[in-house]
Amino acid sequence: MTRSVAPGAARLLDRVALAAARTQRPAVRADQFVYVESRVAYAAQSAGGGPVTMPPAHRRQVWSSADGGRAGLLREEGGPETRLGADAPVHGLDHRGATPGPGASRTAGPSVTEPTHRFVASLPTDPDALLELIRHETRGQGRDPDQRAFTAIGELLAETWAPPAVEAALYRAAARIPGVTVVRAAADAAGREGVAVARTAYGQQTQWVFDQTTYAFLGERTVLARAGDAGPAGTVVGASAVLVRAAVDRAGELPAPGAA
Repeated sequence: MTRSVAPGAARLLDRVALAAARTQRPAVRADQFVYVESRVAYAAQSAGGGPVTMPPAHRRQVWSSADGGRAGLLREEGGPETRLGADAPVHGLDHRGATPGPGASRTAGPSVTEPTHRFVASLPTDPDALLELIRHETRGQGRDPDQRAFTAIGELLAETWAPPAVEAALYRAAARIPGVTVVRAAADAAGREGVAVARTAYGQQTQWVFDQTTYAFLGERTVLARAGDAGPAGTVVGASAVLVRAAVDRAGELPAPGAA
């Protein structure tokens, strides 16, 4: 039987979308970089299996060229500084927090899964058209097309800085994905409490955490949906917390204190 979106999830995402649409956000010039600072943590499991171990959250900083024309930069606590894309050696990340590894140069231009700010700013603001585009561009990237779309939207929310109208459309597109539910109490990697929308697939539940008052996006959390060797149901295996988003003039530059 086809699952539908839980009514509570649709209502919450509508409130989140309305709050996002009202947000005041400066324009990002094509020659600038989008800076996103977050705290992330991902569980590890020993080669022999058994319960996962969740390390303390650490700092992650990403500078992404707004138009994709210059090399970006990744700084992740405990790892090497890595140049990203453009004229530098290209590195791909399997997920936020993964160790960068050599990848192929982008030849087809930016996409939902390899976005630039310019690309994100050009996305449709009609949620149906946006979801159709996301489904098309994530085709073949997993067995569950609904989870592919949900994951792709989550990635865009976490490490891009979409214009308010596009961000609102992303939430409204998510409200059209079957299987999305509400989690009444959840926390991000910085310990900030909030309410979440979530979707379960492959034995894990992915949660997007929002402030309960402002409905601002706080971060993501992934928990085990069922008990297994890795731990009991509800075990947190990944978490992030978005702390700062800003436009800066060069990779490695920090925004002024008080940036969004």
